Amino acid sequence: MLALLWCSLLAVNSLALNVHVPESPVVALYGMDTILNCSFSGVTNFNLSDLSVFWQLSDNKRNVHSYWNSQDQLTDQDERFANRTSLYPDQMMVGNTSLLLKKVRVVDEGSYSCFVRVQTYNSDALLMQVAAPFSKPLVTWDAESNLKPGEVVALTCVAYGGYPEAEVLWQDGAGLNLTDNVIISQVANEEGLFSVKSVLTVILEPNSTYNCRLTNPLLGEEGQASVTITGQNLVFPPVALWVTVGLAVCLLGLLIALAAVCRRKIKESCEEMRAEEEAKELEEAKELEEAKSAATPLKS
Repeated sequence: MLALLWCSLLAVNSLALNVHVPESPVVALYGMDTILNCSFSGVTNFNLSDLSVFWQLSDNKRNVHSYWNSQDQLTDQDERFANRTSLYPDQMMVGNTSLLLKKVRVVDEGSYSCFVRVQTYNSDALLMQVAAPFSKPLVTWDAESNLKPGEVVALTCVAYGGYPEAEVLWQDGAGLNLTDNVIISQVANEEGLFSVKSVLTVILEPNSTYNCRLTNPLLGEEGQASVTITGQNLVFPPVALWVTVGLAVCLLGLLIALAAVCRRKIKESCEEMRAEEEAKELEEAKELEEAKSAATPLKS
């Protein structure tokens, strides 16, 4: 029956009735309700029973919502739109034939045609795009604690639950784009929402910062996460450095103390040797004097 109605509508067209829809694509948020605006002008003094409204998918002509004889006609409605669509009957007499689509899904994305008939007929189509914000990006790196400058490290940036596919940009701490050695994979779940994973491979530099910037091309929303790798300018960690410096200072102190002790000991030893030599010289002189006295004959 619906096919016959379409044939009859297509057979009649008039410049008097104009249908108006947005020229720019309609961006609908995933999981939220959205309104596909459609209105008509050029006809007056008509009854609601004279008005017929048909919403359908432009590519496959499947019925989204139909209205005639002053009531909704949903017998031929595509099952995926069941209980999710409605019009505004109280506003139809002023030309409002907009469609309310509830709980938007990714599969709802596409071109929608709005057909209006009041004795004569006209139509127009609009594009609806679905968008879902991604979660806040998270940057991680699988690194060993003893990485050294010049070694290779892989940084991973992940985000979830967005649509459409994200744009990912890596930058260094100075804001310079890093386009080499980047791998991006985006996988959709059963609801059509994407998980994005981007891996940046870099040569490690001391105290380096790396930023992952994620943009949703429809929402214009941007998330950012960063990681800073510090303390890699030394072959060993800073704690070990201070321990080594401390040990060196202690060793130097011990050497100085040992040198002082040795110097004192050497000085005392030298003084003892000098005293012994002086005592020996005195003893030898005394013995020589006694020998001289014994050799001299006594006078009578």
